Amino acid sequence: MQEQPLIVELADWLETPAGQYVRAWERKTVDAMVTNVFGYHAVQLGLPQFDFLQANRIPTKSRVHTWTKDAGTLAMPATRVHAYAEPEHLPFDSQSIDLLILPHVLECSNHPHQVLREAERVLVPEGRVVIAGFNPWSLWGAHERLPGLDPLTPVPAHMQVSLTRLKDWFKLLSFEADRGRFGCYAPPCQTDKWLQRWSFMEAAGDRWWPVCGAVYVVSAVRRVAGMRLLTPAWKKRERRRGRQAVVASRPTMTEGKQ
Repeated sequence: MQEQPLIVELADWLETPAGQYVRAWERKTVDAMVTNVFGYHAVQLGLPQFDFLQANRIPTKSRVHTWTKDAGTLAMPATRVHAYAEPEHLPFDSQSIDLLILPHVLECSNHPHQVLREAERVLVPEGRVVIAGFNPWSLWGAHERLPGLDPLTPVPAHMQVSLTRLKDWFKLLSFEADRGRFGCYAPPCQTDKWLQRWSFMEAAGDRWWPVCGAVYVVSAVRRVAGMRLLTPAWKKRERRRGRQAVVASRPTMTEGKQ
């Protein structure tokens, strides 16, 4: 029997009580980050079953299902998918995307740095990438490392990308992190009942130990060194005409003496 890709296993896990808990927080956080992002093209890469672009107002939105050569033919999700693509080799022109969302794509890839390089390639200058991932230094991450315990998530601890590591990759590329949040502070629980009992941890964790959230969402902007915004030529002409009108209306010295 052919083994399922990790991103497919994660999609199934996100339907469990613990997964719904994570998904609800991530969707709320991503919505707040992308609401005021504008442009022409927005793409969500991975987990197309869950719409992380719903709060954004960019007119052209696409959801791309991740695909690998070893995965074979994957079943089409019960939602609208515009394309299948390898995260390391995206089928988009360079500098053609204004907003790119990567929900748990880096940690489900064997080459996460190459995925980020592809994100840099396809984004326009000042384009934005939003990344969601598991925090390996949380209670959940510690649970994954303890021998003898069943893993809570399908993503192995050694594949989880810490926010510190991600920011180092940003520095090597042309990304500048501009906002981010940790969330999901409840201890590792498999049932909705216990997740509800630990719900008070959300406010406490966000205040007292924010870097220990089980998941994070971070947004980064692709910067281009030396880039200068060009204003339309008609605006320049209007400013020039305005200056000429001001000069023409000023009284000359001879006019002032009369």
